[in-house]
Amino acid sequence: MPSTMEDVTAKIDAVEIDPKSGLALKSTMDKEKVSEGEPKTTETTQEKPNEAKSDPEKEPNGATFKEEEVPVEVEPKTGVSFVVRVEDGKQLKAVGLRKKSMLGMGIKIYGFGIYADDEKLKDLMGSKIGKAPSKPTKEMYQMVIDSDFGMMMRLVIVFSNLTMSMVRKNFDEGLGAAIKKLTGGKNEELTKKIMGEASDDIKLNSGSVIEISRLPGYVLQTKVKGETVSKVESELLCRAFIYMYLGDDPFDKEAKERFGASMLSLF
Repeated sequence: MPSTMEDVTAKIDAVEIDPKSGLALKSTMDKEKVSEGEPKTTETTQEKPNEAKSDPEKEPNGATFKEEEVPVEVEPKTGVSFVVRVEDGKQLKAVGLRKKSMLGMGIKIYGFGIYADDEKLKDLMGSKIGKAPSKPTKEMYQMVIDSDFGMMMRLVIVFSNLTMSMVRKNFDEGLGAAIKKLTGGKNEELTKKIMGEASDDIKLNSGSVIEISRLPGYVLQTKVKGETVSKVESELLCRAFIYMYLGDDPFDKEAKERFGASMLSLF
């Protein structure tokens, strides 16, 4: 179809003419090209070779700063690594393993790290015990069990077939036994609160994390895979929970002893 006068005019206007030679140069519509011989570049497909990339992990106004490298300690029986310091400043005092007898075999359920507020623990030891004993005493462990300074147990699952119902049953049994040791009686309603609203639909895999924290004011908070499932204010529940790890019949005796050694180092 023949071009209209308007089409011809538009094409002529879009061509740059060399005034000396009268030859057509570049289309004025091709604004993406630069000098002759220089490759075509577009901001959406190519980067300038000397332009530094912005690192989102280092952006001053971003929420993705590159985290400081924190040393870790490895629980030897599971190979699970625990950072020596968590975000709120609590220090790792000991690592251990929770085993459960199933079908006549000792099954590894989870590796755990015991974290504590070092300054508050040091103040507690200093206020109650003047001189460091030669070895940790029952009184020292009981002071930790009965106090309300910040502590956390980080549990990292290693048994791949673990379910939330199994976790709930495990804690119900452990807390029930601890409460009976501490009070001489039972409190089934209280023991069931630690897992709160944790749904049985939550999938636990090897590496899944459960964090149970004793907060100041005798508040026990439970997080499963980062989600808070319960927050219960109860002095007895807090004491019973710590007792499972530092009491007379702890889940891991070696972990309890390491925690005791860490207390002595504070003097």
